Amino acid sequence: MMRVIRIAFCSALFLVITVLPARADVTAFWGVSPTPATRSTKGFAFGINLLVVGFELEYANTVEDPLGLAPGLRTGMVNGLVQTPTSKTEIYLTAGGGFFRERLGSTAETNIGTNIGGGVKIGLAGPLRLRLDYRVYSLRGAPIEPHPQRFYAGANLSF
Repeated sequence: MMRVIRIAFCSALFLVITVLPARADVTAFWGVSPTPATRSTKGFAFGINLLVVGFELEYANTVEDPLGLAPGLRTGMVNGLVQTPTSKTEIYLTAGGGFFRERLGSTAETNIGTNIGGGVKIGLAGPLRLRLDYRVYSLRGAPIEPHPQRFYAGANLSF
């Protein structure tokens, strides 16, 4: 019986995925990380979205502040998104994981981490949208700052 249910579920999922139109988007962003001191963050993301769920690859770089004893942080994350299926304004929640490299002076830590957050994509003109995003990271290993936060604004192009 479980095998029949599993086959039915997989078949239904396949039909939904192949029937729904997929959309993609790219985001270039700039923001701040306030933990432990405020520093600049830049990055980009590429996403593929179905009606309500989506997936995203993201790279971000937070600059180091040696005077404020705030480490630099580079992240490469793969995230899943759940979003509202609207065209003008999309609200989303996201969670994912990947790799990070934290550095302060000669001290460095490279390991895996996770993130959780959310945001909104606001339509401006045609395929151009403003994206506002907030994330909280959980970094494994022995990082100086195990739970950095990030807020950014970005230009998002949907196609």
